[in-house]
Amino acid sequence: MVTLLLLSGCNESDFNQDIKGLVYCSEANPISFNPQVTTTGSTIDVIANQLYNRLINIDPDTGEFTPSLATSWSMSADRKKITFKLRKNVKFHTTDYFTPTRDFNADDVIFTFGRLFDVYNPFHFVGNAQSPYPYFRSIGLDQLIKGITKDNDYQVTFELFNANSSFLANIATDFSVVLSAEYAKNLQAKDDLEAIDKFPVGTGPYFFKEFKRDILVRYYRHPDYWHTLGKLDQLVFDITPNSTTRIAKMMTHECDVTAHPNATQLSILAQRDDIHVQQITYLNVGYWAFNTRKAPFDDPRVRRALSHAIDIDKIMDSVFLGTGKRAQSLLPSSSWAYQAQANYPSYNPELAKLLLDQVGLEQGFKMDLWAAPVSRIYNPNARKMAELIQSDLKKVGISVNIVEYEWNTFLSKLENHQHDSVLIGWAADSPDPDNFFSPILSCSAAINGKNQANWCNPEFDLLLTQALDTIDIEQRKQFYYQAQQLLMQELPLLPLAHGMRFQATTKEVAGIELKPFGGVSLANAEKK
Repeated sequence: MVTLLLLSGCNESDFNQDIKGLVYCSEANPISFNPQVTTTGSTIDVIANQLYNRLINIDPDTGEFTPSLATSWSMSADRKKITFKLRKNVKFHTTDYFTPTRDFNADDVIFTFGRLFDVYNPFHFVGNAQSPYPYFRSIGLDQLIKGITKDNDYQVTFELFNANSSFLANIATDFSVVLSAEYAKNLQAKDDLEAIDKFPVGTGPYFFKEFKRDILVRYYRHPDYWHTLGKLDQLVFDITPNSTTRIAKMMTHECDVTAHPNATQLSILAQRDDIHVQQITYLNVGYWAFNTRKAPFDDPRVRRALSHAIDIDKIMDSVFLGTGKRAQSLLPSSSWAYQAQANYPSYNPELAKLLLDQVGLEQGFKMDLWAAPVSRIYNPNARKMAELIQSDLKKVGISVNIVEYEWNTFLSKLENHQHDSVLIGWAADSPDPDNFFSPILSCSAAINGKNQANWCNPEFDLLLTQALDTIDIEQRKQFYYQAQQLLMQELPLLPLAHGMRFQATTKEVAGIELKPFGGVSLANAEKK
């Protein structure tokens, strides 16, 4: 306890302690202020639901689609045309750098989604040239949309090249936020196109005020918010990468909410009457991905040998401490397409040695193991996990070098496929099973750097396409069953665990409910 308090005192805050609002301890700097251009969970938590809205949402309890910027929607008989009726009287943010002159309308929807697939849109090539719009490209949405028609100011129709059973689910994810076409036009006139992802303008409950790298992000309440007006005048994200320091700040009430307290900290927090810990079963998976374009990881027998060499029960005991469930497939058991895999690799060092002998690696080899430097839902302590794997692999003659970088640098290098293998994971953005497959394992995801296994398998991609081509749940299940079996056969990655999501708040905080998928929403947060 004393150590925690001392650590808290060492980290100087750069904002007034008498803030009339809420302070959220976040684990990393946002990579961008536009969810379209990143899949990083820490960034999505900070920006997506605070600054923006989507056309539709997904009810976290029922999984049903609910209205947002679209009040209703309909689909043609062939499922290739989807029409959205748009909400009227929705105001964009007025900020220090932009003052809107009109309300949200169809032009904003056409600009937002046109940016993804229209090469003539002046903003199409703005941002990360190597991996633009990573989520949409991984799932092929940029190749799916044929065009968007403005039926009138408050109605648009999306035309697809082919029917897709996950289209609405993807439109409802945190990445599908709606931007301001008027703001984009204003930036174009100033020849400052990159500002669209750095200085945000949305329709959400808060608007952007300032960002100080490694210190804070500050938002103010959107006074003309179309939905229920927020109860906070101000919202501050305190950038605190060290999990111990985040907990210390909670205990001294420098922060009102903190992200991802790890298992070892939960017992400390549980002893406090002034702190409340929330938890929820979350759709996620932590995994060990092998760079399948690098030798010897290009051989499935080597990947299987490595998988048999590690003791996952020890990992669950030492890293998750009862806060996770051991994986038996990429999908968590709560998914309607889940199938436990009978040939999931068991802990068998002798079999691992035999497999290595078969491929001429009886003397072992050296390899790098990258460990995520931040605590995530799917892996609360990647460094600890890496050390356990390092110890296990040493027993079968493999020497492991553990590699760590600052979080954003880590992600950038992963996109370039510089790793041998990596401990990473995925937190779902919708309950649709495809959300676990296409974004991290499709050929498109390999091309844009989000497939950390760097694995492209046409048979696997075909199964995903077949699953998306039908709305029959039983048929979709069969395709996803086959996809899971193929993954276990080829092992481009080894699913390890599905973690619980935790969030700590002071007792004065209310209105923040954890969802089983997607990012954090502070729209209804209040501090009593």
